[in-house]
Amino acid sequence: MPMIDVLIPEHALTPDAETRLLKELTDILIRAEGYDPGSPNAQRVSVLHLHRPAAIFVGGEPSKLPRYRIIPSAPEGQYTDESRATLVREITEAVARAENTPFKDIAPRVWVFPTEIPDGQWGANGVINRLPDIHAMLVGEEQRSDGAKRLARRRREKALITLEAAVDGVRMSQPKK
Repeated sequence: MPMIDVLIPEHALTPDAETRLLKELTDILIRAEGYDPGSPNAQRVSVLHLHRPAAIFVGGEPSKLPRYRIIPSAPEGQYTDESRATLVREITEAVARAENTPFKDIAPRVWVFPTEIPDGQWGANGVINRLPDIHAMLVGEEQRSDGAKRLARRRREKALITLEAAVDGVRMSQPKK
C-alpha cells in the first residue's frame, strides 16, 4: 500500500514529463516494497500526493534551480537497507530523466526520505491495516505469513541497532584505564 508525497515546484517539468515521472515514481515504490508494478491490486492501492511549494529557499535565498522532495511511505517491514538505497537511486534517476538533466547535476537537488509507518498505525478503509493483512491483500491470503516474516525481520534489525547503541553507550561511559 504505497503512499508517496512529492513536492515539485510549479513549471519545474513539462506537463508530459511530470505525468511520466509521477507514474514512474509509483512503480518504483511498488517494486521497492517487493511487489509487481503490473499488479492491478498494487496499482489500485498506491496513492501519490503532488504538492506545489509556494517557494523554495536555499541559504535564505530563492533557489535558482528546481528542488524536489519525495517522501515514499510504506508500512513497517516493507523496506530493507538495500531496497531503501535502490529506491533513493531509482527515484533520483527518474527525476533526472524527467528534467533531462545528468544524474550528477540533479542529484544534489533531489531529496528522498523513505519512511516506514509503524505497524498498527497504517489506517485505510476505516480500519488499521497491519503488514500481514496488507501483504495478504496484495499477493494472496496464502502469503500472509510472509508479511509477518517481513515485519519480524525489520523489528530484529531495529532491536540490533538499539542493542549496539546501548553497548557503545556503556563502553563510552566506562572510565579510561
